Amino acid sequence: MKELLIVLTAYLIGSLPTAVWVSRYFFNIDIREYGSGNAGATNTFRVLGKKWGTFVMIGDMLKGLLAVKLVWLLPYYYDHDLARTSLQIGLGLAAVVGHIYPIWADFRGGKGVATLFGMVLGIQPNVALCCVGIFILVLYLTRWVSLSSILASIAFPVFILVSNSSIFINDTFCAFAENIKHAKQVTVKNWFNKRHIQQK
Repeated sequence: MKELLIVLTAYLIGSLPTAVWVSRYFFNIDIREYGSGNAGATNTFRVLGKKWGTFVMIGDMLKGLLAVKLVWLLPYYYDHDLARTSLQIGLGLAAVVGHIYPIWADFRGGKGVATLFGMVLGIQPNVALCCVGIFILVLYLTRWVSLSSILASIAFPVFILVSNSSIFINDTFCAFAENIKHAKQVTVKNWFNKRHIQQK
């Protein structure tokens, strides 16, 4: 029951229509009536410029980040890593759904890319930061927000794969080193035992 409540809370957080509120409050327009018609950071960049596009992008990212942090409201998940990560994914996806279908804005939102990134930032910060690097580099070189988002999205599973491979290799190496150390200890112990027996 508690899990259901925080998942619902995550959806409500994701439903906060950052782009719609910014466009209405500062420009007296509805961002969804311009550009691509989406209430997201990419369309805000196109219609309102870099300053407000960046503002909306950060706001949308924070929705995903905040949503996955709701898991810490439930003490059971403090010491259960797998269960905690699974719930965090569920919370993050609830926020993404909220962004795409916001209850506060007639269920007409954005594509959820920035909110999804915020979710990843909360769960896998190293991977998320690598994706940010790709996004910023491509945006600097091309000035195309859409292309930057696409390439950053493509890079995400690659970085996850590399990260997991590195962890696997590191764990394997540590286990191998530990086995070698144990084998040496056993060999030395057997050698001393054998010497002791021979001396008798």
